[in-house]
Amino acid sequence: SRSWLKISRGQQEAFSMSGTREENIFMARLAEQAERFEDMVEYMKRVARMGSALSEEERNLLSMAYKNWVGQLRSACRQIDAMVKTEYSDSPYLADIQIYHEKISEKRKESCVECLGLLEEILKIPEPESPASFESQVFYLKMKGDYYRYLAEHGEGASSYRDYAAASYQEASNVAAQHLDSTNPIRLGLALNFSVFYYEVCQNRDQACLLADTALKEAQMTGAPSEATDQSRSIVQLLRDNLQLWRGGHSQGDGTAVEDF
Repeated sequence: SRSWLKISRGQQEAFSMSGTREENIFMARLAEQAERFEDMVEYMKRVARMGSALSEEERNLLSMAYKNWVGQLRSACRQIDAMVKTEYSDSPYLADIQIYHEKISEKRKESCVECLGLLEEILKIPEPESPASFESQVFYLKMKGDYYRYLAEHGEGASSYRDYAAASYQEASNVAAQHLDSTNPIRLGLALNFSVFYYEVCQNRDQACLLADTALKEAQMTGAPSEATDQSRSIVQLLRDNLQLWRGGHSQGDGTAVEDF
């Protein structure tokens, strides 16, 4: 539904004031609907740098903005790689194709580094300890792991980025194990992405399967499916799908089809 786009004249006048939190959130939603994810990133960066902790809705908008924008860049790089290996392998324009690929790849790297810097700023904003603050902490540390993982996929510094990703995911896992229920969707999403990191980046299928299987068993022990949210059930199914693929010896390319949530 796009009912949120129907605003009163008074609201329109309020949104015309440049730089307000409400304006930027509204415009981020509009950019999302228009699939202008680079613009969505810009609006949510402004919100994140206003000096106060993000609400659950705001952090989800921030995550969605970067996920879709960086996802487009990652997808473009993969598609060009695939085309070079098939239909364009003997193209007289191969050098031009490679330059274009490098341009997109550099933009992907810049966007990941930018997101990581922003996450460091957000994690420094003080919040009183509470269930919500622990959820936020795990959410942002998981995001750090994700964007270090994307940097570890290609190019110079991959080994260091892999280590940073592992450290971020592990820190998030430690906080989640202590403070979040095993059926919490943020904790389950962390386990999902951490396991994909082991499988796709570290090429460690055994550790990936162990992590995913442990998350599933813990969720089943502490909460019946009927008690979990729809989001938690969706992530549980993705964990099961991954386990079936990995134990069967199949590859998922770079894992982007199922790991992010």
